[in-house]
Amino acid sequence: MSDAPQRGAPGDRDGARPGNGGDLLVRILRENGVDTVFGVVSVHNLPLVEAVDRDLRFVAVRHEAAAVNAADGHARAGGGLGCALTSTGTGAGNAAGSMIEALAAGSRVLHVTGNIDSAHLGRGRGVIHETKDQLGMLTAVSKHAATITSAGTAASVLRTAIRHARTLPYGPVSVEWPIDLQYAAQQDTGAGAENGPAVPRPDAAHTVSTARVAEIAARLAAARRPLIWAGGGARAAGGPLRALAERLGAPILTSNAGRGSVSEDHELVVGNFAASAAAQPLLADADLLLSIGTHFRSNETRHYALRLPEHHVQLDVDRDALGRSYPVTDGLCGDAADLLPALLDHLPEDGPTSEPGWRERGVATRRAVRDRLRADIGPYAAICDAMRAHLEPGSPIARDVTIPSSQWGNRLLPIFDPATNIFPVGGGIGQGLAMGIGAALARPDVPALVIAGDGGLSVHLGELATLAQERPWLVVVVFNDGGYGVLRNMQDAHMERRSGVDLFTPDFAATARAMDMPYALVRDAGDFAGAFAKAVAAREPSLLEVDVTALGPVPVPFVPPVAIPGRT
Repeated sequence: MSDAPQRGAPGDRDGARPGNGGDLLVRILRENGVDTVFGVVSVHNLPLVEAVDRDLRFVAVRHEAAAVNAADGHARAGGGLGCALTSTGTGAGNAAGSMIEALAAGSRVLHVTGNIDSAHLGRGRGVIHETKDQLGMLTAVSKHAATITSAGTAASVLRTAIRHARTLPYGPVSVEWPIDLQYAAQQDTGAGAENGPAVPRPDAAHTVSTARVAEIAARLAAARRPLIWAGGGARAAGGPLRALAERLGAPILTSNAGRGSVSEDHELVVGNFAASAAAQPLLADADLLLSIGTHFRSNETRHYALRLPEHHVQLDVDRDALGRSYPVTDGLCGDAADLLPALLDHLPEDGPTSEPGWRERGVATRRAVRDRLRADIGPYAAICDAMRAHLEPGSPIARDVTIPSSQWGNRLLPIFDPATNIFPVGGGIGQGLAMGIGAALARPDVPALVIAGDGGLSVHLGELATLAQERPWLVVVVFNDGGYGVLRNMQDAHMERRSGVDLFTPDFAATARAMDMPYALVRDAGDFAGAFAKAVAAREPSLLEVDVTALGPVPVPFVPPVAIPGRT
C-alpha cells in the first residue's frame, strides 16, 4: 500500500486533528469551485502549497507575476475564480504588476501571499522576505486586501475576500497570511460558496425605477439612427444585447474588452473599430449612442478626441463611471444582464425601430472596416484567416501586446465567445503567455492560441518551461521582428532616432528543443496555414515562429494611438 497521503477532506487525514492553513485553503477553494492554483513555492507559503499540491492541481510557474496572469486567464476563460499563491516581500511585489492588470480587467482572482511570522510583523528586524507595509502595496493593486491576524479568523478573512472578488464590479483580491498562522491548527465548519451579494436589480428604488427604465426605453425606440457601444460589462449579457440590437436595428461597436459579447459573425457587429476612419461616417450620423459597461479607454477613442453622438445613454454597474469619460444625457446604474432585459420588456416587438436603411448602413460599415484593415496588413490577412480556420469557436485566444495583436488580432481575428477573448486590458507587455497557459488549462478540450512578439515573449521566457511541464493544448505563435516593434514604429513616426527597441533575440528553435516542444519557422505567409494546422493537430504545446522581416513590411505600418505633445 502506498504511503502517499490520500486525497480527502482537509483535516480528515489524522482523525480528529484539525488541519493547518493549507487544509483550510483547500476546503474553501473547493467550496468555491476552484480546482487549479498557480504559484511559486516558498518557505513563506509551504503549508499552502503542500495542501494544494496534494488535493488540487498546483501549477508551479516560474515567476509570481505569471502566477497571477495565469490565474487571471484561467478565471476569464473558465468563468470562475482564479487563484494564485506567492511568497511575501519580493514575491508579492513581483505579483503586483499582474494584479494591476487583473484590476483593470475586473478579473475574479484570489491572490494569497505569505508573510513573515506574526510576532515580527512591522518591526523592521530584517527577517528574510520582510517588506515594509506589504498590505499597503496589496491594497493599491487589489479591489480588496486583508491580513490574517489569527488562526481563528483565517476562514472569515478568506471568505470575505472571495465575496469581494465575486461582487460586481468584479476585481482581484489579496490576502496576506503570516507563516506561523499557516502552520497553526484551523477550525472551520464550512460555509459554502462565496458568490457575493447580487447588485441591486434594475427596479430597486435606490438604483433605477421601472418608470425610469420605461423612459429610457422610449428614448431608444424614438431614435432613428441608434448605435450601441458594448464594453466588458456586456460580456455576460450577450443574449439580451443581441436581441436589443435586432429590436432597434442598431449596429454594435465594441471595446476590445467587449468583443464576443455578441458573436462577431453577426452582421450587426461592426466590432472594435470605433476609431477606424471607415467607421466615422456611422458615428457621425448616429443620433443616439447606447454604451454598455465600457470606460472608453484612451487607445480606443483617439485619446478622447473621438466624437460621440450628442444623445448618449450609458449603462454601467459602477455609478462613478457614468459620464466619467464622455457626457451622458441618461445614465442607468446596474448590471447589464438585468438592465437589458428590462429595457427589452418596454420596447415594441414589431420590427426594427430605426429608420429604413440604418441597419444596412451598419452592415456595410462592418464590411468596410474589415476590408480596409485587410488591405492595410497585406500578407497578415492570410495568417489571421488561417488562425480562425483551425481553431474552435470556444478556443481561448490570448494576445500579448505586439504589432499583430494591436493592428489586427484585437480587431480582425473573430471572437465568438467573450470568455475566449484574453488580452492585457492595461496594455502591459509580456503577460500573454501566462494568461494563455491559464486559459488553456481552463478549456482543455479545445486548442488555445497565444499571439506574442519576440520582445513580449522574452519578458517571461521561463514560462515556456511551465508550458512544457503542464502540456496544455496550446500553440504559441511568436512574431519575431527583433525587438519592440510597436515602439519602434512609434519612434520612426515621431522621433529622430530609435532608443531601446532593437534587442537581441533568442534562438527560438534552440529554445523549443530545450523545452522539448515542437517548433516550426514560417518565412512566407502562404506557408503559415499548413504549419499552424500541424501544430494544432499535435494536441500539445507547440512553438511557431513567424519571421516578420522575411514577410516584408505591411502596406500601412501600425503606429500606436498614443498622444505625444507637439508631435501628434
